[in-house]
Amino acid sequence: MEYSTAIVFSQLSLFPSTLQTENRTYLFKPWKQRTSQSTRFQCHKMYVPGFGTSPESTAAQHLHHFFNFIAVKIVAAQLQSYNPEAYQELREFLDKHSLSDGDKFCADLMRESPRHKDLAMRILEVRSAYCKDDFEWDNLKRLASKMVDDSNKKLMTDYIVDTSCIADGKQICS
Repeated sequence: MEYSTAIVFSQLSLFPSTLQTENRTYLFKPWKQRTSQSTRFQCHKMYVPGFGTSPESTAAQHLHHFFNFIAVKIVAAQLQSYNPEAYQELREFLDKHSLSDGDKFCADLMRESPRHKDLAMRILEVRSAYCKDDFEWDNLKRLASKMVDDSNKKLMTDYIVDTSCIADGKQICS
């Protein structure tokens, strides 16, 4: 038994008649109607497995400790010029306590003595002001992106040189 398929060529036109287009629903709008709309795709962000919190939250925690470190440096520099006694007390405290956890450092400093409490309050004020007013967030993003791009380029270039025996367009291996 043979089957044959008949194709009506009038229905396969590249330029459909107006009767065909009036009742048709399109998956994509025709070109002329789409030009005013953005062609940007909406993609989801990358999933980072193994993180209890977001990478941004972890980076924020590191920046929080970094701001404490910066505030201690600023306060120490200020004290060195106008209050050498308080500067010496802060230096002695720094010798005994780690700056790796900024909040713990400030809490311990507050409980050391009333004079140390004033130093801790000054550090808290400075880290807040530095974070909100002086830190250049746009510059951080630009520098971090540039560092990643430069590092990637260098690593890829080094790999190509190591594996291809060509450097600066010249054969370096025999």
